[in-house]
Amino acid sequence: MALTMSSARINRKHFTDVPFMSSMHYPLLLNSRRICRNFLQQYTSRKFMSIKIRVKSVNQMISDTNPRRFHGFATMAGRGVGDDTQLFEEESPMKSFTWPDLRRERICILGGGFGGLYTALRLESLLWPSDKRPQILIVDQSDRFVFKPMLYEILSGEVDAYEIAPYFSELLANTGVLFCKDKVKAICPCDSVRSNASPTSGIGGIVHLESGMQVEYDWLVLALGAGAKMNVPGASEFAIPFSSLEDTLKVDKHLRTLERKKFGKGQPPIRVIVVGSGYCGVELAATVAERLADRGKVQVVNVASTICPSAPASNREAALKVLQARDVQFFLGYFVKSVRKSGSSKNDEQYEETSVMHKVPAGEEEDTFLLDLQPAERGGQSQILEADLVLWTVGSKPQIPSIEGQAFPLNGMGQVEIEETLKVKGYHRTFAVGDLAGLRDPSGRLLPSTAQVAFQQADFAGWNLWAAINNRPLLPFRFQNLGELMTLGKNDAVCTLNFQEGLVLEDRVGYAARKLAYLYRMPTDAHRIKVGLSWLAKSAVDSIASLQSTIAQALES
Repeated sequence: MALTMSSARINRKHFTDVPFMSSMHYPLLLNSRRICRNFLQQYTSRKFMSIKIRVKSVNQMISDTNPRRFHGFATMAGRGVGDDTQLFEEESPMKSFTWPDLRRERICILGGGFGGLYTALRLESLLWPSDKRPQILIVDQSDRFVFKPMLYEILSGEVDAYEIAPYFSELLANTGVLFCKDKVKAICPCDSVRSNASPTSGIGGIVHLESGMQVEYDWLVLALGAGAKMNVPGASEFAIPFSSLEDTLKVDKHLRTLERKKFGKGQPPIRVIVVGSGYCGVELAATVAERLADRGKVQVVNVASTICPSAPASNREAALKVLQARDVQFFLGYFVKSVRKSGSSKNDEQYEETSVMHKVPAGEEEDTFLLDLQPAERGGQSQILEADLVLWTVGSKPQIPSIEGQAFPLNGMGQVEIEETLKVKGYHRTFAVGDLAGLRDPSGRLLPSTAQVAFQQADFAGWNLWAAINNRPLLPFRFQNLGELMTLGKNDAVCTLNFQEGLVLEDRVGYAARKLAYLYRMPTDAHRIKVGLSWLAKSAVDSIASLQSTIAQALES
């Protein structure tokens, strides 16, 4: 009788008789392959001499076994091995990620955004002792890295997708960083303080992926970011978020469809409503308003009484001036109660009386959406707005996978609480960076979920991982606000630079400063050169076209 341990799951009921095999021994069992090997040898020699247990390798056995189901290999003593005794329940084997070198530390980074990718690149750039250079794996559900602050330029046609969304395979080609395209299903950490696991030895845990793959790691970095939070009735069905490359391409596709459909004189304007007036909402509204020009009408809805409440006054004033010049309408002090299709509610009769927009032409109702607005303060009047396209930029939800065992500590915003060293509170070998990490500055204020914060956290996370592996002290993270950058359309941006008090760059100067800053922040030198040459060529073409247009106009006059 031959049994393959990697293709069987041990029944829990057979291991309840052993007093020393309890839940407190799970991390110990996983962390010590020597103990597991000796344990197998002891019990197979005493009670199972008639059973040939074939184990490919202890490492594979551990990685192929879910630690939450790994309850021990005991209490089969005293039981017969007859035909009616089922000691194993057969199930399909689980796939395990194969690390190139089992002797080196394994760092698994979940998420390939600013926090995840830049942490990996920082680790790769550091000097390591020859015997301590770790293996690094990035897991992301997309095969592209997305430079999110420049998604607006896709709508304006200023950049191509490959410039701000390169493939991981290209970015990591000349590095030792590994990449796996998959979605995280669950995490089984073994480094919790409560488990009495050693902070300096043993594995960190196992990551379970949607494909069935599982990754055993020594160190974990949570960098999955945050997604759109659309908890208003009808928002997830009829509105489009703006937080990923897929969202941006979908918005661009809808705009192209509306531009073709309403092309020509006498056509009603394209009505676009942007929900939210933070940085994302204002930049998106400015970009769409410039693209549509006289063919469209853009409205901004927000519960706050001002746009960009957290932005410097100079940025807010510059943005307001540009938006007003492009006839963008504001509905501030309102929150969206619901989003629905026209004709789907009895409130449509009320809409005919209170709508501030024109009537929808017959036959186009299926493309029209209604937003029910309620005033944030008492005494205000509710309104109903009509739109051909609804863009949602308000609210975010940290992407935290399910945890087997004790959950990560969360703050009121749903973010993982971390220490100053960027370690997750209560865990020895787990770090968190970016939008899903909740950290307060020395004054007690929660750090904003911005790319600038993720950039800086990635640098510290990489260094602290190096320090932890080399038994050096970890550094506390301190955020330095270098300034605020905001695009307002083609050749228009505003930049507030904090290293020089009162220095504000606007219009073309601000536009050039913003692009140079983002070019410098591109992930690799090779990609930086590729993008820089592309932008330079496009700028030259635009300059020649502008010169030709000027000459043509002069000749005609």
